[in-house]
Amino acid sequence: MNISSGRFALVVALFAASPWALAAGAIESRPVHFAKGASSTTLVGSLKGDKTIDYKLRARAGQAMTVGLKTDNGSNYFNVLPPGSNDVAIFVGSSNGNDWSGTLAADGEYTIRVYLMRNAARRNETARYKLTIGITGSASAAALGTAPAGDAKVEGTPYHATGKVPCSMGNAALGSSQCEFGVIRGAPGNAQVHVTPPGGFKRVLTFSGGKVSVDGGSKMKVSRSGDDWLVEVNDYEHYRIPDAVISGG
Repeated sequence: MNISSGRFALVVALFAASPWALAAGAIESRPVHFAKGASSTTLVGSLKGDKTIDYKLRARAGQAMTVGLKTDNGSNYFNVLPPGSNDVAIFVGSSNGNDWSGTLAADGEYTIRVYLMRNAARRNETARYKLTIGITGSASAAALGTAPAGDAKVEGTPYHATGKVPCSMGNAALGSSQCEFGVIRGAPGNAQVHVTPPGGFKRVLTFSGGKVSVDGGSKMKVSRSGDDWLVEVNDYEHYRIPDAVISGG
């Protein structure tokens, strides 16, 4: 289950009550580092029995995280834990699958906990897996300044507004598709627009001080057309972002 809109709530996982719960074994902690200039990494690992591995990395509020797990064992999953949590998860893989993306609500150290379900751990099974983790969004939402007091957020999300904007991929005419977006607004004219193009990944466009930047150091072109920003990324992605998305109204 891919939660690309970023609409998620904290889930208290009462693992001990279920025979399908993750095994309560030793937890090994491993830091996650991206190569210089990269916004994602793929980690290769293995588990056996009740071993659990916590992959830890720091991220900021307003950034988007994606996690995907490919494994040779159907009882191998991951959970995502927010900063300061030891067991409360914002994503539980055993309930929702092995792909997740969402917008982060707080600064701090996040944990991707990889484990075998208790039934497989009791049989001392092994899982060999590849874990892909990505972080996009070049600026913290806090760095954008404070949104006007009357600009309320969409319930259950970090966004001040959600909807769709015209977009296209490749040589298709701009507006031939509609991409879902969520916007985090700051001071007037400042905003992060999280756009989800076809294919499921999330693109983060940051508007600040009359300038536009894009996550991951990607190549981009920006122009104006009336009340709209026209943004092209990597000579392939095309987005039309109305001023109303950035400033409200």
